[in-house]
Amino acid sequence: MMRLIADPLAAASNVRHGFFTRQGGASEGIYASLNCGLGSNDDKALVRENRRRAMRELGLAENALRTVYQIHSANVVTVSDRANNSAATKADALVSALPGVALGVLAADCAPVLMVDAENGVIGATHAGWRGAVSGVIEATVEAMVGLGAAPSQITAVVGPCISQDSYEVSTEFSRAFQDQDAANHRFFGPGNRDSHLQFDLAGYVMSRLAVAGVTASSALGADTYADEDLFSYRRTCHRGEPDYGRNLSVIALAERS
Repeated sequence: MMRLIADPLAAASNVRHGFFTRQGGASEGIYASLNCGLGSNDDKALVRENRRRAMRELGLAENALRTVYQIHSANVVTVSDRANNSAATKADALVSALPGVALGVLAADCAPVLMVDAENGVIGATHAGWRGAVSGVIEATVEAMVGLGAAPSQITAVVGPCISQDSYEVSTEFSRAFQDQDAANHRFFGPGNRDSHLQFDLAGYVMSRLAVAGVTASSALGADTYADEDLFSYRRTCHRGEPDYGRNLSVIALAERS
């Protein structure tokens, strides 16, 4: 399957979206096959072809995709110009109210989050690694969407494929930043399989930040990037001693007005 679909987003007739897997692309070897990460060491021509294939799958123009240079921050780009290329801008989220413009984020264990206020015609895409999530990237994305006319109570958000709690072992020290933020965050950490280790629920934490931002309609696909070989995973690559890894692309767009 080339992409995963989220029913809450598919319910909006003016939205096109996809959480793309690693299937259906042109890349080879460890990047096989739909690697959409220009930050990888894959052949850039193949990566661009993979991105074009993703756009064709969504029925969008091949040049519709906008991404950013992701740095695990809370920075958000507002795409308000069809001619503007944001690829070199250091940020971890994009928002827009322009039909026909596709907002994309790349991930390989971090949580991609696609959002839409279908009534007001505003979309957002967020790359939420744990650093960005703690720093407020989710709240910043919602705030930027509000700046374009969205209402938090009308936003539907879906957390796409990311590393699951069962696969995400962390040190007890790792949990400190979350506990310092809110003592209630202990609920996102379960017992680890080794001493002084815990299992972290990234998707659950991200949904809690959506709730803090006023988004009540949120859900998670539940796909585990580490366990599912149809998805790229940074942690799995490290455990296997592979030299590099591909990136999964998640995209949302408003349909062109007829």
